[in-house]
Amino acid sequence: MSDDKGKQLVGIVLVSHSAQVAASVAELAQGLAGGGTAVPVAPAGGTEGGELGTSAELIAAAAASVDRGAGVAVLTDLGSAVLTVKALLAEGDELPDNTHLVDAPFVEGAVAAVVTASTGADLAAVEAAAAEAYTYRKV
Repeated sequence: MSDDKGKQLVGIVLVSHSAQVAASVAELAQGLAGGGTAVPVAPAGGTEGGELGTSAELIAAAAASVDRGAGVAVLTDLGSAVLTVKALLAEGDELPDNTHLVDAPFVEGAVAAVVTASTGADLAAVEAAAAEAYTYRKV
């Protein structure tokens, strides 16, 4: 979480089927963002009972916890996580206003989103940076 609660920064929610994966990707992204402005990032992994899966309740709580008024970018790992977020968005009142599901690779997109958000960029720029991570080549 962020210590900059008064700043209007884009919040980031990382949804994984595994609580450990979500937490680790959040830690990695925040660590690679450096010592700049602390971006509000929340993992939403697994189920309430600690099992593998996704939880609408955990996702909604994570989104509320990172909402600073500049929008919330939600990145997901696999199919049913995407479906759960889409269902929450369709309901209309479960997630903060200006919450967007971002089509991006989970790890690289999370890093790009957090680094970009740390510059004070708006939600559209954060989404674009995360989506651009699809073009990163490793070989």
